[in-house]
Amino acid sequence: MSFVQELKRRNVFRVGVAYMIIAWLLLQVSDTLVPALHLPEWFQSGVALLLILGFPLALFFAWAFELTPEGLKKEKDIERSESISPVTGRKLDFVIIGLLIAALGYFSYDKFVASPPTQHDSINSIAVMPFINMSSDPEQEFLSDGLSEELLNLLAKIPELRVAARTSSFSFKGQNLEIPEIAERLNVVHVLEGSVRKSGNQIRITAQLIKADDGFHIWSETYDRELENIFVIQDEIAAAVVDELKITLLGEKPRAAETNPEAYTLYLQGRHIGRQRGGSRMYTQAEKLLTQSLEINPDFAPAWTELGLVYWDQGNFIGVLSIDESTKRAREAFQRAVSVDSQYGPAIAGLARIEMFNDWDFTSASQHYRQALALSPNDSFVLDSAALLNRFLGRLDEAIDMYRQSIVLDPVSPQSHYFLGRTLYAAHRLEEAADSLNMARSLNPPRGPGGAQYFLGKVLLAQGDAPGALLAMEQEPGEGYRLTGLAIAQHVLGDHGASDAALHRLIEVSPDGSGYQIAEIFAFRGDIDNAFEWLERSYDNRDSGMPLMLLDPLLVKLHDDPRWEPFLDKMGFPR
Repeated sequence: MSFVQELKRRNVFRVGVAYMIIAWLLLQVSDTLVPALHLPEWFQSGVALLLILGFPLALFFAWAFELTPEGLKKEKDIERSESISPVTGRKLDFVIIGLLIAALGYFSYDKFVASPPTQHDSINSIAVMPFINMSSDPEQEFLSDGLSEELLNLLAKIPELRVAARTSSFSFKGQNLEIPEIAERLNVVHVLEGSVRKSGNQIRITAQLIKADDGFHIWSETYDRELENIFVIQDEIAAAVVDELKITLLGEKPRAAETNPEAYTLYLQGRHIGRQRGGSRMYTQAEKLLTQSLEINPDFAPAWTELGLVYWDQGNFIGVLSIDESTKRAREAFQRAVSVDSQYGPAIAGLARIEMFNDWDFTSASQHYRQALALSPNDSFVLDSAALLNRFLGRLDEAIDMYRQSIVLDPVSPQSHYFLGRTLYAAHRLEEAADSLNMARSLNPPRGPGGAQYFLGKVLLAQGDAPGALLAMEQEPGEGYRLTGLAIAQHVLGDHGASDAALHRLIEVSPDGSGYQIAEIFAFRGDIDNAFEWLERSYDNRDSGMPLMLLDPLLVKLHDDPRWEPFLDKMGFPR
């Protein structure tokens, strides 16, 4: 009898197959138990190592021993005529069939029930990279960037297509990275890239659709047209992407919003400058360009929306306008955009932003965000803003889910990870909060978005690591957040003199802009009367931190005070 035949007779092959199926099932179970039971990360690796080491041992025992009615015996001690290995083999066949059914059942449950296919897993995913400016004038870059963003917005209107957000795709601009690496970071299957060359009124646009895993060009086209036909080109490129990806649209193909070519150029220039969030001069220049665009065509909703954002930023970010004046101008611009195009989601989200931050009208903001999300479901800005509203209203689970959706669309956005971390902190999911805040820091080195170090310090404080919290607070670049953090951390460490010094410094340098943070410090230290006094002051100043008070962990000592519930009612929080 040959060696292979002897292996078959002794059921070595059957034992090997049964062992591998059992090992796979055990690995799936351990993969589920590790996070559920908070087991150390090495547990899964240890299970895998033991199973690998056990495989040759199982084959050895199958070769050297046989299971008989009298128990386990060495193969060499059994007469061939007395061997029951054929009977054992049939039993093993049934065992293998049962194990295969169990494995298939587990796979089906895990794939289609526990983790059903989502839009995130779809092959219909794409990133629109910033088109390269091939013009002799480097200042024409606003046109190449603008065309890329307009194409991105156009494709994002297709519910069947997942489009990486602008923040993420534009973050790779100027980096010499290969397409597969960019696609892997953005978790997309396809990439749209191209170039723009403008000479006078003539424009040449080259676009190419690439399958990211192999770099294969699925489609490419060059368009030589006059500038006034740029909207037709956008529609044609979007239609080509839909056709090449074989997407079956449930509705009509999206169309670019058209306007006068000169007005469109001014709009792109104004948006390009306004989005850079520079100093007051840049905002003034952006406002001028957008106003000129609207003088040519007052019925272009995108230009009104961008103008509204410029006005809002001038009051809420750099203080060129008072909060009241910037709110008034921004509201008028957003309302004008909606009156021109009632289906333009970003304008509706702009109104919701004012209602949420400036009016504290959370009911109207909720209605407008629902409308904006229905019109622009793939807009990460709308998702982030709606998530923040849910955070304000104490709907932490909904807010966390929406931030995670936004991160799927905008995976390398520091802000999305930062706000997710803040919300996880409010939900007391501290380890997850620290992970998100550290991710935000890594995406925006060295310290992350403004406030990231401060909130990381608050997470460490909640975890009982006061020295680590103090170290994190000291590295916060924003003075208001840093002084707030120092006052809190030093109080926990028992250095009340240092805590008082930080608090007095904060009151000295920013009594109006940091009123809410001052109230937080007093509340955390148990000075209830001063905490309410500063909350009242912040309410009168329309402090943008006030909507956070509902589930602010630093204000928990105020909850039993009889002034707390009436204050929530005054803020307009729906019950």
